[in-house]
Amino acid sequence: MQVPFLSLKDVTAKYKDEIHEAALRVIVSGWYLQGKENEKFEADYARYIGTKHCVGCANGLDALIWIFRAYIELGVMKKGDEVIVPANTYIATILSITENGLVPVLVEPKLDTFQIDDSRIEEKITSKTKAICIVHLYGQCAYTEKIGELCKKYNLKLVEDNAQAHGCEFNGMKTGSLGDAAGHSFYPGKNLGALGDAGAVTTNDEALANAVRSLANYGSQKKYVFQYQGRNSRLDEIQAAILDVKLKHLDEDVALRKAVAKKYIEGIKNPKITLPKFFDWKQHVFHIFPILCAERDSLQKYLAEKEIGTNIHYPIPPHKQECYKEWNGMSLPVTEKIHVQELSLPMSPCLTDEQVQYVIDALNEWK
Repeated sequence: MQVPFLSLKDVTAKYKDEIHEAALRVIVSGWYLQGKENEKFEADYARYIGTKHCVGCANGLDALIWIFRAYIELGVMKKGDEVIVPANTYIATILSITENGLVPVLVEPKLDTFQIDDSRIEEKITSKTKAICIVHLYGQCAYTEKIGELCKKYNLKLVEDNAQAHGCEFNGMKTGSLGDAAGHSFYPGKNLGALGDAGAVTTNDEALANAVRSLANYGSQKKYVFQYQGRNSRLDEIQAAILDVKLKHLDEDVALRKAVAKKYIEGIKNPKITLPKFFDWKQHVFHIFPILCAERDSLQKYLAEKEIGTNIHYPIPPHKQECYKEWNGMSLPVTEKIHVQELSLPMSPCLTDEQVQYVIDALNEWK
């Protein structure tokens, strides 16, 4: 039996008629940028997340870049200021900080949840610290009340990287509305995925939203009038229309992902495999289902032979990448252990019960 890690073809096919109708509507309209489809998706997504503002942009990395750049333009931050960030995140989070001349301060995660260790944050705060950037990695909520208290105590901005956690909740609030601003990615493989690159910023801060919208449109709020030195980073009408279709089905798809996760958690019984830990089903949307295994490479090869697709998120941590060679000598043992042992199992709203059981049986039979 073949079990793909993620079949985007199958995901798209679930809503193909609605998607085709939305794309055709845009094509026939003759209006392809900054039109009614953007307006509708931004309004619907802001309502879904629970914020006053949503600004569409080209991708998730840009969304984070524009948040930090807007804070600089608004005088909240300046180059050389520090931003606390989890050490085991995807590199885009860190790129958005260094792109703006800000300094990332890497904090180790908890080994059992993969989320930033809130007990290690305060010791990293200095007079230059201006923000904490949390990452809801793999679809699990990274926010804790302690993080919120630290932001208040030290007057820090809380920025969320919500690229992997659309639909996740904390105490009745959606991730993406917990902090001062949040960046969202709609890369095709995400829980809410476009048919290409796409992203958005959500916030309750009107001044920040206006600055982000301007920066992503060449720095212009009025045609041919440029307040900032911006860039072109706009969400196109077709992607906005498709995202609005898929947004209507997001909670349904998340529920299907949780059903797969529940089967994995209840069914996988192999002492060589460590399952992820979480505390509340509402606080996880299972964008990724990560396991830890000391013999990860051997396990991945075995599963490939069984035609079970897997992925590694991520094989090399940011502080060991060549582009940040100044960090290569850093010792971050928890992060390094995760990156050496992490393996992501198939996860999709399209997996059948038979496929999921096949994966479970294969894992339990592996010695």
